[in-house]
Amino acid sequence: MYFKPPHRTKWEAVQAFLYERETGRVFGRTGSSWAKIGLFYLIFYSILASMFAIMLWVFFQTLDPRMPKWQLTGSLIGTNPGLGYRPRPPSNNVDSTLIWYRGSDPENYKMWRNSLVEYLEVYRKPGLTPGRGQNIYNCDYDRPPTKGQVCDVDVKNWAPCVQETNFNYHKSGPCVFLKLNKIYGWVPQFYNDTRSLPPSMPKDLKAHIEAVARNSSLRLPLRFSPQLNTIWVSCEGENPLDVENIGPVKYLPAYRGFPGYFYPYTNSEGYLSPLVAVHFERPKTGILIQIECKAWARNIRHSRGEKMGSVHFELMID
Repeated sequence: MYFKPPHRTKWEAVQAFLYERETGRVFGRTGSSWAKIGLFYLIFYSILASMFAIMLWVFFQTLDPRMPKWQLTGSLIGTNPGLGYRPRPPSNNVDSTLIWYRGSDPENYKMWRNSLVEYLEVYRKPGLTPGRGQNIYNCDYDRPPTKGQVCDVDVKNWAPCVQETNFNYHKSGPCVFLKLNKIYGWVPQFYNDTRSLPPSMPKDLKAHIEAVARNSSLRLPLRFSPQLNTIWVSCEGENPLDVENIGPVKYLPAYRGFPGYFYPYTNSEGYLSPLVAVHFERPKTGILIQIECKAWARNIRHSRGEKMGSVHFELMID
């Protein structure tokens, strides 16, 4: 005999699914059924989480917190450092590379001054960087750091590119600070032979390197000068009109580059990158000046599009 189930409306069917009074089922399962399936998933996900935690622990055992696993050619960063500059435009205008201000208005150039003050704070007060006060060392070309030591970058004596003189922004001759990006283990190949300087190197930089070599040979005729082991820096106008309007450019410190004793970078505690202050002494006012700065070493390639080894920014002073 065929048994026809009682007819239920849609709402009654939903109510029966949520809770069936005759059998005590909730969502189609009895209490014991829910307990069994709950216990199963508890054990299953516990084992899954434990396996993930163990694999994560094993993975971290292969890492050194101070040394990247993938370096140089094996890393995404590669072996060609980029060049950065400060001050940068406000963070709400990340695409801009324009330094624009009125030198006669303290409130107008205050933003650029304060940006440099904030950026250079760790250089002026080494104790702000963990560990830097303990192993800081006054390095020089004849006194390179030993393993674990970090070199001081004495930005306090780079007048007029110092906080006390507003980095010379009030005199319409601003200072811009350059920094080479850090690449773990990268060793620069210096242009320390005046006979093999590249044709594309600016003439004034060639003359500077030749002067360093000449002065060194007078003092130490039988020794190679360690001061030639420098990643040189140049800044010039991008176009002929920019070259005409940029005016005299001075570099601080006087050796005009990043000293070789800062390299290779090994993530020593308290390390701060070397800086170069570029003082634009008398740029023409009221005109936009496009500037390109480059870092020079044999293993630094320059690509404006890929931002390798150089940096571009504009300067406009009203």
